[in-house]
Amino acid sequence: MLGADVPIVLLQHGGLDNLSGKTGLAMLRYRQGPIVAVVDPAHPGADLRQLTGIDRAVPVVGSLAEALPFAPEVAVVGLAPSGGRLPEGMGADVAAALAAGLSLASGLHSRLGDDPALAALVQPGRWIWDLRREPPGLSVASGRAAGLPGRRLLAVGTDMAVGKMSACLELQAAARRRGLDARFVGTGQAGLLISGGGVALDAVRIDYAAGAVEGAVLAAADGAGPDTLVLIEGQGSLCHPGSSATLPLMRGSQPTDLLLVHRAGQRTLQRLEAFPLPPLGQLIAAVEALAALARPGGSGPPPRVAAIALNTGLLDGPAAVEALASTAAATGLPCVDPVRQGGEALLDLLLGQKRSPTR
Repeated sequence: MLGADVPIVLLQHGGLDNLSGKTGLAMLRYRQGPIVAVVDPAHPGADLRQLTGIDRAVPVVGSLAEALPFAPEVAVVGLAPSGGRLPEGMGADVAAALAAGLSLASGLHSRLGDDPALAALVQPGRWIWDLRREPPGLSVASGRAAGLPGRRLLAVGTDMAVGKMSACLELQAAARRRGLDARFVGTGQAGLLISGGGVALDAVRIDYAAGAVEGAVLAAADGAGPDTLVLIEGQGSLCHPGSSATLPLMRGSQPTDLLLVHRAGQRTLQRLEAFPLPPLGQLIAAVEALAALARPGGSGPPPRVAAIALNTGLLDGPAAVEALASTAAATGLPCVDPVRQGGEALLDLLLGQKRSPTR
């Protein structure tokens, strides 16, 4: 519903400088279409580049009314708050956007289109798009993605919000710069908003989750050839007690390759510090063992972790170099920060590796 050329305004209330705003920050970094303004009452007039480190010139204003002169057509909720409810303080600007004739896109768990007061503000020809809705016509997965040509890479993470989507999008950008056929399957709100396709995995009943992923991968791979690379955005983590996303992603996508994504220096879950992360080698072994199950006969060797995408965003340059080297030495796997270093090196590693049942 969100066309690539549609000018948007991001509703980023209080989320320009922290992970609660990861949806909008991802759009600022990766959306190819126009973002004409960012609304954040906490940072009106801020320099976006200095505040976020994202190399994009977009004005930051304090209210939706101040964004209207930039002629947006769609307001996008850029926050991903815990619990997924509309944050306090944003409701007035959401209503103002609809009343001004804008459409609205939201990845919150609370469905804004079901709010009678907001629905009454929608102008003719405009809409509210609640991304987190279960697609119609779902079925149980049956491993059909294993029969697709080309390669399918699934990003798996040590925690939530470590950069799984970013790694996939950096890989896609690098592949496309070389004229390669690379396709991205969004599975979360930011991925869906950026790519316009995929499935909101956390809106799907568990029995149909793998089937929903399977359907999204098959749709993305339509017309694919033997050199096509399909990149599946990961969600959640096997290390997280509240996450069940990794298995349906594995079952539905039937990956040929895995990419482990980790934040440098992180030793516990970010919001659950009582839960330590296992050594990366131990996690890699567990991920590969799980990915080897539930695969149809004759579908090729089980997937291996091809490399580690290390998020070094919290480190300075020398510390990042050291973290990359020490992680590679500890795991015996190539280690790259695709955001800091670009996706080319990671793409070279992936394309240069022969798929084999053993390393």
